Amino acid sequence: MAVLMNWRDYWNQDTPIYASERHKLLHYRLIANDIIGLIPSSDAIALDYGCGEALFADKVAARCGRLYLSDAAPLVRERLNGRFRDNGRITVLSTDDVADLPDASLDLIVVNSLVQYLSLDEFRSLLRLLHRKLRSDGRLVLGDVIPPDISPLTDAKALLAFAWRGGFLRSAVASLTRTAFSEYRTIREEVGLAQYSDEEIIDLLEDAEFSAERAARNLGHNQARMTYLARPVQARETDDPAER
Repeated sequence: MAVLMNWRDYWNQDTPIYASERHKLLHYRLIANDIIGLIPSSDAIALDYGCGEALFADKVAARCGRLYLSDAAPLVRERLNGRFRDNGRITVLSTDDVADLPDASLDLIVVNSLVQYLSLDEFRSLLRLLHRKLRSDGRLVLGDVIPPDISPLTDAKALLAFAWRGGFLRSAVASLTRTAFSEYRTIREEVGLAQYSDEEIIDLLEDAEFSAERAARNLGHNQARMTYLARPVQARETDDPAER
């Protein structure tokens, strides 16, 4: 019997998840621009947790004081280190290394398109960890959260619309066909993707001592998915009511 691959193993390899090199470039450029829009100041310390290949991380790092890139996959970290080894503002970490960062040291933490690959216990543990690492006025951003009952067809339509705008429609159509027969589909069916309602995400964040709200738009191209903005509770409690 074949050993079931988990999500961490899946991402520690070259995958067919991107339709083409153009798709990958446009995806990471869009995410980088979205993250840049979240950076609170030019000296902010930011963490992109579960960053993937982060092809435009240098553009993000140029807008803040320091950028930590963290990913669980050794292959991804090797490529990040090779790409950004000469950039003094970027530090590459494993996800385990994040626990060693000083508490209350980060101004911004972005967790994009990762929650769906975590068990509920892993997700709860991650929220507690990230709460410790944020400054009292810092912000946590959870992007690309999948709502319940979303259809793979909805994701496919979002990809095709992005491909039409980005000029890679033909390769996107071919990619959807490949994905239907790939390891991704198999592991998605056997391991699954975590899905959360708006109320469930808010409750989980409140349990981890965050105050949170859903953002007006999702990070990235798929607006059928959700992004949440969260702050440590004590930040909300110490706000001046006149400034709200």
